[in-house]
Amino acid sequence: MKVALGFKAHSGWAALVVLGDAGGRLTLVDRRRIELVEELAGKAPYHAAEKLPVAEACALVERLVAADLRQTEAAVRAAIGEQKALGNEVLAGAVVTGAPMPAWTTEQILAVHFRMHKAEGVLFRDALCRAIEGSGVPLVAIPEKGLKLPAALDALGKAAGPPWGQDQKHAAAAALAALR
Repeated sequence: MKVALGFKAHSGWAALVVLGDAGGRLTLVDRRRIELVEELAGKAPYHAAEKLPVAEACALVERLVAADLRQTEAAVRAAIGEQKALGNEVLAGAVVTGAPMPAWTTEQILAVHFRMHKAEGVLFRDALCRAIEGSGVPLVAIPEKGLKLPAALDALGKAAGPPWGQDQKHAAAAALAALR
């Protein structure tokens, strides 16, 4: 079956929905939460470093972000590998995205609390995008603004049962866009 993986990121985790095309019929293949951090502080690396002296803070952020990237890459590789092991052809990985991150340095981010929230909000979306690109599977970035939620997704969610909240719907809409 041809499948697409859709991701909706949060701090430290993502909703993953895999949709397939089974002879022209849309199929929910998988849906779950995947963990994107190796350690708890990685959920909010800038907040974890905010009270430290600048050099120590920058080093901690760098270490935590690197660990988050490793974990995200491992989670994405595992999800793709599971689909391939089932004999499915992975057409793309789709990530629900938002506004890009300004070109702030770590020190500039740590200097303004709002920037820490912005950086942590972008971190996991970007990590998913990098992980998909690194996997060799085509990346489809789907802007959250204007995201379309077709009625077919409601039917899939009802048939599958909970959880089928906004995160799963957005991840499914991204996967559907990549599948078509």
